Amino acid sequence: MLCLRYSPAIILGKLVTVNISRKPSSVVVCAAKGPRPRYPRVWKSRKRIGTISKSQNLVECIKGLSNVKEEVYGALDSFVAWELEFPLITVKKALKTLENENEWKRIIQVTKWMLNKGQGRTMGSYYTLLNALAQDGRLEEAEELWMKVFSENLESLPRIFFNKMISIYYSRGMHEKMFEVFADMEELGIRPNNSIVSMMGNVFQKLEMMDKYEKLMKKYPPQTWEYRYVRGKRVKIRLKDIHEFNDQTNKDQDESDDEKKKDQDDLDEVRNKDHDELDE
Repeated sequence: MLCLRYSPAIILGKLVTVNISRKPSSVVVCAAKGPRPRYPRVWKSRKRIGTISKSQNLVECIKGLSNVKEEVYGALDSFVAWELEFPLITVKKALKTLENENEWKRIIQVTKWMLNKGQGRTMGSYYTLLNALAQDGRLEEAEELWMKVFSENLESLPRIFFNKMISIYYSRGMHEKMFEVFADMEELGIRPNNSIVSMMGNVFQKLEMMDKYEKLMKKYPPQTWEYRYVRGKRVKIRLKDIHEFNDQTNKDQDESDDEKKKDQDDLDEVRNKDHDELDE
């Protein structure tokens, strides 16, 4: 009787061992076909753009627009349409650039758009919006924002908000509102700084309320030390050296402005020279 059986497999070649490194950056080697190519993901881009360039593009995108809310919001929505996550750092840097250029209306529009998206709801964002509203002369909206932030963060509100509101009312001669904000500070146990004490003292002297002025100066004597931020670091400076520090800072700023102006003049001169050569 004929019987069919499977013969054992005959291995002619030698077994090759492949050592695979555990490092994620190494190339995975396949025993059959060699190195396996790595293709870039579809949703990732090889071209990487930093947040500084993105913030500059954002500023240029909204600078030439009108003050119509729908137009500005539409441009901002189209700018972040292809982002996987909301570019919070880019928007913050763009707001800082607009603040340096005193573009208060744009700051208000961008900040409100960001808050409506549910992003960047921090004390810094609210303070930026409050400052922009005050600089733009929109006192009613600034007061509404102040009451909202004050009611929601009653025991954790930074002193800088009180300082800003007192300075707003002081510049407009609204003394009763100043007294209300200062009373809230004392009730919450927040110690006023020298600028707040100085503004309140000037108002008491102007209104001939010398008894309250004396009580104020007795309760809050001038501070000996003050903290300043120098190159991102908190530095403790004696108050008698504050004027020297401010003078040096202003001097450095003036020198920097002069250098920038000189560089711009040199650049304009070179451009004019090139134009003259082309005309010839």
